[in-house]
Amino acid sequence: MKHFILSIGLSIGCFSAALSQTAFETKTATDSKGRNYEYVTNDPLKARIYTLSNGLKVYLSDYKDAPRIQTYVAVRTGSKNDPATATGLAHYLEHILFKGTSKIGTSDWPKEQIELDKIEALYEVYRNTADAKKRTAIYHQIDSISVVAAGYAIANEYDKMLSQIGAQGTNAYTFVEQTVYVNDIPSNQIQKWAEIEAERFSMVVPRLFHTELEAVYEEKNKGLDNDGRKVFETTMASLFKKDAYGTQTTIGTVEHLKNPSITEIKKYFNTYYVANNMAICMSGDLNYDSTITLLEKQFSKLLKKDVPVLAAPVEEAIKIPLQATVVGPTAESVSLAYRLDVAIPKDPAFRSKLKMIQMLLTNGQAGLIDLNINQAQKAMGAYSYDLPLKDYSILMLGGKPLEGQTLEAVEALLLQQITNLKTGNFKDWLIPAVVNDYKTSTMTQFESNKARADAFVDAFVWGISWKDYINEINILQSITKQQVQDFATAYFQNNYVTVFKRKGVDSTIQKVPKPIISSVPVNRDSQSDFYKEVFKTPSPVIKPVYLDYAKELTASIIGVFPALYKQNKENALFTQQYKWDLGKMPDPQNSLMLSYLNYLGTDKYTAEQLQEEFYKLGCNYSFRIAGSELILTLSGIQDNYVKALTLLESFVQRMKGNNEALAQIKSNILKSRADNKTNKDVILRSAMAGYVKYDGINPFTNIIPEDRLKVITSEELIAAFKQLYNSKHEIVYYGPASFAALSKSITKLHKSKGESLMRIQTAYSFSKPAANKVYWVNYDMVQAEVLLLSRSVDFNKELIPAIQLYNEYFGGSMGSLVFQEMRESRALAYSVKSTFDLPYYPSDPFYSTSYIGTQADKIQEALSGMVELIDNMPKSDLLFENSKISILETIATQRVTKLGVLNDYERNKRMGYTTDIRKAIFDSISVMTFNDIHTFQQTYINKQPRIILIIGSKDKIDFNSLSEYGEVKELTLEEIFGY
Repeated sequence: MKHFILSIGLSIGCFSAALSQTAFETKTATDSKGRNYEYVTNDPLKARIYTLSNGLKVYLSDYKDAPRIQTYVAVRTGSKNDPATATGLAHYLEHILFKGTSKIGTSDWPKEQIELDKIEALYEVYRNTADAKKRTAIYHQIDSISVVAAGYAIANEYDKMLSQIGAQGTNAYTFVEQTVYVNDIPSNQIQKWAEIEAERFSMVVPRLFHTELEAVYEEKNKGLDNDGRKVFETTMASLFKKDAYGTQTTIGTVEHLKNPSITEIKKYFNTYYVANNMAICMSGDLNYDSTITLLEKQFSKLLKKDVPVLAAPVEEAIKIPLQATVVGPTAESVSLAYRLDVAIPKDPAFRSKLKMIQMLLTNGQAGLIDLNINQAQKAMGAYSYDLPLKDYSILMLGGKPLEGQTLEAVEALLLQQITNLKTGNFKDWLIPAVVNDYKTSTMTQFESNKARADAFVDAFVWGISWKDYINEINILQSITKQQVQDFATAYFQNNYVTVFKRKGVDSTIQKVPKPIISSVPVNRDSQSDFYKEVFKTPSPVIKPVYLDYAKELTASIIGVFPALYKQNKENALFTQQYKWDLGKMPDPQNSLMLSYLNYLGTDKYTAEQLQEEFYKLGCNYSFRIAGSELILTLSGIQDNYVKALTLLESFVQRMKGNNEALAQIKSNILKSRADNKTNKDVILRSAMAGYVKYDGINPFTNIIPEDRLKVITSEELIAAFKQLYNSKHEIVYYGPASFAALSKSITKLHKSKGESLMRIQTAYSFSKPAANKVYWVNYDMVQAEVLLLSRSVDFNKELIPAIQLYNEYFGGSMGSLVFQEMRESRALAYSVKSTFDLPYYPSDPFYSTSYIGTQADKIQEALSGMVELIDNMPKSDLLFENSKISILETIATQRVTKLGVLNDYERNKRMGYTTDIRKAIFDSISVMTFNDIHTFQQTYINKQPRIILIIGSKDKIDFNSLSEYGEVKELTLEEIFGY
């Protein structure tokens, strides 16, 4: 879940003066057109909250980081509002809202409506018919009429229009209390966006209903294969016996999905999708007055209606701890959840108090769970998070066992941290440090329009005022240690459920069966009259702005180290990185070394105390390997930069070994290797893909052999790190300090000698398949997942523009040709994608990668459809032009700023560009024709030797039918993992 806390008046010391209160007051004002709006004094987002005449709320924040606007249309309804007899309805309606209206997505509405009415009536008969033969006959009628109706439909027209205005991230999500529709749009397209969205929400038209229903079936089956989702649903069902939070799930039951009702969907839409139950939340490069004028003109036509108020059922008190068990193929874990009988709208301050509790437990550095469990290596990956809801609130905790540890032992560790809160067994400085950490982290969040708009959505959905929302900082600052103890004692007793996730076969899973569905036409080159009307008037032009690296950054030398520098003029935070080039496939001991460093202290501080010292400073450090680089990052409050860098350098010079910690890390590594063999994503995307892409050892199997792992010593690892630290590396800095001040500090404090260093590397080579092959791995799952891989030519930077346009057109988005054909027309997959991928290293080849997530009994059809599209890419003039416009609009409105400038510079340099690559892409795509990407596809993709990878349950897959795609071979886990 997302968390967004507002930061006001940051004091840059450790944390003493940062606890002053900020006065928030709701006031009203009048804009230039005489419209009233609310605002809150001292609001860092400077939000305006309007209420249109029909009751629709509008939240606006002007933040001109780039000429783009993050938009959300939030509806205050979710799966909690589903009828008990038609669960999953809110989520399915979310899907249908992408299908258009009587104006969007149709070439002849009067004729289409006649057929759609027939389908609706038949579905009512279908869901009330028990006889299997009669149901089959009815569904055959539905399928036949659907083909006729689809002849008048224009599939994906909504997505096409959003693509044409350069929207990004077009999507939606449904949870228990909200359904939210997402678009990130160029600021010059707000007029068209408003026209489209206002029409979109004016009515519901369930066109292409049965093909989209099949996509939801796929999504349900995908969830049945997700142990994490099963744990969450079991947790909610255990906590809530009366409230819909627990009695029904967002995706719905198998039985209800098999018996949908268009009539019920329409009733739901007409009940909850009304203006006074909706909000528009926008943040970005906008003008308040002109934006609200546009929104008022377009959205005022939405109807206002009384919305039913669902009284929250009163749950029986949980007086003794509850337990439940979930079984599945993935690694074991334990999840624990407290039900807190407090409704957020009735007590907005409660969520802030709960947030304090959560951060005292887990903050990534110095929380009780962070230090007492993770840092102390008493369990793996322990965590906590809060889930505030309108009726009740929840605190979630969880973790994974060490080798040989029981789930009950992990549960006891988590409960002990709750006891520590009750007894005050935590240090006095931790509460103000948490507040300071929040202030620091939200400085970064304020740089995201998404986070700003998310905050508006939360306030609206919870039904609390904007003042109450941003007042969270004052509440956090006022909380004392005794109040924490009192809160924990009052709310954390036996009112929890523990869910044990154990390994095993889940015999209770019900698969949603595959119905017989005929392909329907998508009419991809048709346009509705509405489409033509919207786009007949050109939008204002925004010209692209490219980076001039000579002006945007400083590439210099500090001592003997190459340095990249850019000044942060927006806030008081810094990020500094030391980067070592390790080569393409470095010594795997580096990963062990970095893991070990996290558990080391010095002769002055233990590892736990070191984390505490950094947390007090509002700073943190981390190690990671990204591509060919080992990166040490130090970040935080600039005023504490010198103290933090001094502390970091002291740690490097004076680190002390910890043999007990190293032994546990080795045990954890071996357990993680075993756990990886139970993770279908790791099996397919890492192990199987690595096995077929490389000859012999590959980046995934380049690990320390178990016998070698067991004998590596602490002294070896510390010596290896110090040798690396003293070698030549790059310094990258983004922060408020001047380059002169930075250079002075690093010259004085950075102890590295900058020596040359010979690095151990393992050579690897890519395989060159001469014929098609099919490899499969057996895995207990409802669905099946398929990857198609084809090696193409070696990297050539001149192909990058054509690659981007091809991916946009063919298979990289919801508006792409692959998505239209495989999901919209043929209902063959919920998740589907096909792209031509750039390698990370310019010395490596290109690969064409296609993915299909589908039901096991549809593999043959899905593969046939994907291969047909890849080998015979259809032409669509409209889709091609939309793809061009989408890329050009995106580049024109994209602004690379802040730390991104430095990252962009290094990425371009790695790929062979010394200037901003976006200019070459924009200039090339501007003049491209369909023949260019057709030639590209024919030259680099068409009929290349293809490797097909399949993971699924062997008793659900027809292997005989797969032989037409090449030799079929089963792979063992030992083969693909190398151990």
